[in-house]
Amino acid sequence: MRTKYFSITAIVGLFFSINLNAQVLTSSNLPIIIINTNGLTIVDEPKIVADMGIIYNGVGVRNNLTDSFNNYNGKIGIEYRGSSSQWMPQKPYGIRTQDLQGLALNVSLLGMPADNDWALYAPYDDKTCIRNILTFKIGREMGQWAPRTVLCELVVNGSYEGIYVLMEKVKKGNNRVNISKLDLDDNAGDSLTGGYIIKVDKTTGNFGGSFPSAYYNNYNYQYHYPDGSDMTVQQKVYIKQFVDSFENAMYGVNFADTLVGYKKYIKVGSFIDFMIVNEISRNVDGYRISSYLHKDKYSKGGNLVAGPLWDFNLAWWNADYCRGFMVDGWMYDFNAYCGGGLDVPAFWPKLMTDSNYNNRLRCRWDWLRTKTLDLNYLDTYIDSLGNYLNEAQQRHFQRWPIIGIYTWPNPSPIPTSYQGELDALKTWNHNRFPWLDDNWPGTCYSVGLDGDDKALESSLSVYPNPSNSTISMNYFLSAKSKVSIQLVNALGETIKTIDLGEQQPGSYQKNIDGLDKISNGVYLLKLSTNQSVITKSIVKSE
Repeated sequence: MRTKYFSITAIVGLFFSINLNAQVLTSSNLPIIIINTNGLTIVDEPKIVADMGIIYNGVGVRNNLTDSFNNYNGKIGIEYRGSSSQWMPQKPYGIRTQDLQGLALNVSLLGMPADNDWALYAPYDDKTCIRNILTFKIGREMGQWAPRTVLCELVVNGSYEGIYVLMEKVKKGNNRVNISKLDLDDNAGDSLTGGYIIKVDKTTGNFGGSFPSAYYNNYNYQYHYPDGSDMTVQQKVYIKQFVDSFENAMYGVNFADTLVGYKKYIKVGSFIDFMIVNEISRNVDGYRISSYLHKDKYSKGGNLVAGPLWDFNLAWWNADYCRGFMVDGWMYDFNAYCGGGLDVPAFWPKLMTDSNYNNRLRCRWDWLRTKTLDLNYLDTYIDSLGNYLNEAQQRHFQRWPIIGIYTWPNPSPIPTSYQGELDALKTWNHNRFPWLDDNWPGTCYSVGLDGDDKALESSLSVYPNPSNSTISMNYFLSAKSKVSIQLVNALGETIKTIDLGEQQPGSYQKNIDGLDKISNGVYLLKLSTNQSVITKSIVKSE
């Protein structure tokens, strides 16, 4: 009789295969995150200390549960995060990477820029698992900062918890919301004027204080950065007075005047982009929950900027209340048909009464519909994510058997397969977008971007497109700038980076080689300068 021997690797694999809630997770095409709380219980607050390891062997390489922790292996602080999502069976987590002494440790996780503050989003209420990913991709391609995301599978204390999205949190930082640091001694002059991040939101979670709207009692502006407990009286007075001045201009008789109206206080283009994303997705939480504004110093612009985008899990045909499931209508009119809760700030519908704003919005919309918001392009991206998740979603929906079953707040009819969920999302988009094509007000006299962005965009060309080997990129710089080029696949992964260093004003040409070594499909070519990030869609084909 032949004796059978088991290696340590096989024993570990067997242990995991019989202890992960009956889910056989031995390997995945997604990164695998493993968290061990060492007997401690995760709570809402405060964070507890735990161990975290990440297994990621690179693009296209399988990740085995028995592989070493090769992307991160260390301590974290972990807690539950979110509001309504916290009470769902699949829990969302906030994590902080830290050293052995408990101090914040900036690290790069799964290719994202180094930081210490992260979210593990649980897509229990989004059966596509991709709604936030789709939204943030659109935001980044618009030229706004939006959280980077990585799909993964999660194991907590030996229990398989399904598909998660590791993402950056909204935070001040050079690689996040890039505004000036505000210290306790910044109490006068230009240093007092920024940077600030505020938001309109629920008061759950790490609520750090707020100040009321000067005109309406049904929403407050909450301090996000700095936290209210880290702000001086002068800083709180300043940001409230600035927002009060914006509201005074917004609701005054001369609100549309270029010199004394609302344009004096906000970066209009960012408000237009923010509105477009909330309207295309018919975000039931839009404008009134998880809605951020930020402001830098006067010496760096000084106006309110709308965003970053955050929390779109109930958008894109995923809410059966307050008309979130309909293909027609406006979310900025939310207060008119769904009152009694947190309201949309009144400045959003007021903006839509300014013909100049509407004209700019219409131009931006028409331009985006040929690029980032082209439905065929979005369909391809959704399909790419669906193919990427095809293996993991089977384990996920064994762990959480909710396909074809109503979970709050799913609209009807409820798809009976994962592919059905993706198809329903695409079908809804194909109805929503044409309605917006026909109903956005305004007249576009010059399609494109504003100011420097428009000049840069008009100077950027890529050819041949499609291509099967090499493409040429021509661009023009109006000012000295650091320049880099990234090639990004449909999953948001950067597969090629070219750092061109600092370049003087002028015209440039750069060849991008190696397309013959990547798969056919749609890719993004990103040109990053000190002034802007401009993207072009390219197609790799034989």
